[in-house]
Amino acid sequence: MERNIDQINVIPLVDVMLVLLVIVLTTATFISTGQIPVNLAKAKEVSDRKDVPIVISLTADGSLFFNDSPVPDGGLPSVLNAQPRESAVVVRADKVTLLEKFVALVDEIRGLGFQQVSLEVIRL
Repeated sequence: MERNIDQINVIPLVDVMLVLLVIVLTTATFISTGQIPVNLAKAKEVSDRKDVPIVISLTADGSLFFNDSPVPDGGLPSVLNAQPRESAVVVRADKVTLLEKFVALVDEIRGLGFQQVSLEVIRL
């Protein structure tokens, strides 16, 4: 009772392809959005900087990040004290962030001795 197989079972092939498709789409979503979800404000005039600045991100929920690493509450001075004071600091604030939180953050950065503090925006 030998049985010849004259068809290819495509169901395992379809399963594998669907799993690969899900992996590719998930990875592409993370790559395109970045690690920290910040919805930047828009502006007509944008300057192009050539040096590598210090990036401070302020999310909509008030979380702080220093160059993509989280900063605990009250830990910004300890993180910035290791940086040279001549460095440019770019603040990436979510557009729904309260103005009071943004002003307090910029004031804290300037109080630590950094004079070149700017806001990152998206060109219209």
